[in-house]
Amino acid sequence: MIEQLIEAQLNFLEQEFSQKDTFQLEFVHFYHWLSKQSLGQLWSFEQLNALLQKQLLQTPASHALIQQIAEHIHFALIHPSNDHTIIEDVIPVLTIDRIAQYVASKSLHRQRLIKRVVNNPAFSAMVSQLIQHSIQDYMDNSVLAKRVPGVSQFMKMGKSMLESVTDSDLDSTIAHYLQKNILKLSQLSEHVLNQHFDDEKLYHFQANLWHKIKSQPLNVLRSYIEVQDLPQTVALAHEIWEHLRQTDYMQQQLRDGLYTWYSRNQERRMDTLLRDLNIEESLSQQELQQLFHAVMQQMIASQYLRQRARAYLEKFYYSAAAQEILSAPQ
Repeated sequence: MIEQLIEAQLNFLEQEFSQKDTFQLEFVHFYHWLSKQSLGQLWSFEQLNALLQKQLLQTPASHALIQQIAEHIHFALIHPSNDHTIIEDVIPVLTIDRIAQYVASKSLHRQRLIKRVVNNPAFSAMVSQLIQHSIQDYMDNSVLAKRVPGVSQFMKMGKSMLESVTDSDLDSTIAHYLQKNILKLSQLSEHVLNQHFDDEKLYHFQANLWHKIKSQPLNVLRSYIEVQDLPQTVALAHEIWEHLRQTDYMQQQLRDGLYTWYSRNQERRMDTLLRDLNIEESLSQQELQQLFHAVMQQMIASQYLRQRARAYLEKFYYSAAAQEILSAPQ
C-alpha cells in the first residue's frame, strides 16, 4: 500500500508540474512571497559578508576562468564587425562633449596636478637634459652654421673661449646653470603648461581629438593592444588581483562597503532590491519563468524529480509517525 501511495504521488507531481499553468502559478506565487520579504528577514550581514569573503577573496580564480577572460577579450578585438563599425557609432558625441566640458572645468584640480608633475625630480631632470641636448645640437648642427661659411668655425671658437674662461667644458657649464636654476625652470614650466591647458584650450583640444578619431573603425584598437599577448597580460592582471584579494586592506574594504550597503537596505523589500537590478515582475513572469520551466521539464524527463521526490516520500511513509497512522485500526 505504501509503494502504491508513493507511486501515485510521484505520478501526480509529474503530471502537475509538467503543465505550464501549474508551474506558472507556483512561480508567480513564489515571486510575490519573495518580493514581500525584507533583506534583513532573509539574510544577516554576517551571512552575506561570510559568503562574499569566501567567494570573492578567499577563493582563487580558476585557470579556466582566466583563460575564458582572455578568449572573450581576444574575440571582441578580432570580431569582423570592428572593421566596418566606426568609433562614433558606439560612443555618443553628446557624451563626449559633456566629458570634455567636465574635464576642462576642473581648473584647480588640473593646476594642482601640473604643480606636482613639474616639481617632481624626474620631470626636472628630463627638462634639464632636453634643454642641454637642444643647445648642444644647435651648436653642432644649426642651419646657420651649415649654410654660412665661417659661422661654424666661429661658433666652435666661441665655445672654446667660453670653456677656457670658465675652466670647464660647455656641457658642464650648462648643466651647472640648469641645476642652480631648476626652481625657476619648474616655475616657468608650470606657468607655460597652465597657459597651454586653460579651460578653453583644453576643451578645444579634446574636441579636435574627437573629430580626428570619430570616423576611424574600431579595429584601430589592435594597433594599441597586442592581441597575441592577451594570455600574458590577463595573467599579469590576475597576479595583481591574487595579491590584492589576500590583503587585509581588501578584506576591510569589502566588509565596510557591504556593511554600509546592508545598513541602508536591510529594511527594504526584496522587490525594490530586485528592481535595482532591473528585475521587474514582468521579467519574472516571462523570461525567467520560461527559463525555469524548461529546467523543470528536463528534471521530469530525466527522472530527476521522481528520484528526489521518492527519497523524501519514502522517508515520510516509512517514518514511525506515518507507520503509526497507517497501522491504526480503521
